[in-house]
Amino acid sequence: MNQDSRRKLKQVYHLYNFIEPLLRDVKNEKGSVSLVDHGAGKSYLGFILYDLFVKAEGEGSHIYGIETREELVSKSTELAARLGFGGMSFLPLSVAESTTSTELPETIDIVTALHACNTATDDAIDFALKKKAKHMVLVPCCQAEVASVLRKNKGKDLGRSALTEIWRHPIHTREFGSQITNVLRCLQLEAHGYQVTVTELVGWEHSMKNELIVATYKNLPRRRPAERLHEVLHEVGLDEMKSRFYTPLAETTE
Repeated sequence: MNQDSRRKLKQVYHLYNFIEPLLRDVKNEKGSVSLVDHGAGKSYLGFILYDLFVKAEGEGSHIYGIETREELVSKSTELAARLGFGGMSFLPLSVAESTTSTELPETIDIVTALHACNTATDDAIDFALKKKAKHMVLVPCCQAEVASVLRKNKGKDLGRSALTEIWRHPIHTREFGSQITNVLRCLQLEAHGYQVTVTELVGWEHSMKNELIVATYKNLPRRRPAERLHEVLHEVGLDEMKSRFYTPLAETTE
């Protein structure tokens, strides 16, 4: 393997340590596990999960790899057949398309998205919410959408509050946009009843896209995080993005 492949493999093995307890939790509860990996690429993660867990303990379990590049889907399908991994499927779909695809079950236990670029992470969250996933494991990447809105509104927002100095300079706009995107995602998940943990995936020497978000559905109180989400959106001039970080505020109760 080349250096990039070795680096990616190390990240995926490390990620397995976070996912394995979630797999075991669902298996102990239901007897089998369904997992969807968005932006699967060459499906390193899916194959490692299957080899280390599903093959030995996941009878009846299934792993789905979602990837837009059909050549990678074909190669992964061929490799799974060659290895005898019958509980793996690969679909040539975008994350958004997979949400309505009839080739996937109506409910999914675990949703992963490793380095899903820009809005693909938000689409993966939307998928998981609609599929009533118990667990989500997300490593966001290249969050440009929020930064672009901050940049667009910068002129009219600069005099509104001293806080706008945080993203006045272009490099700060990009970095703050990335940071606030993940903050909003965490609030969104909490507003849907999830318990959220944010940590590092691997050391910064391996990847600058290093933030790991793990969410587990606990049916927690939702109104306060939903209110905080809307407050943050308003405070930083992102009201137009409420639909991106949708929360059913009117339906929540303490």
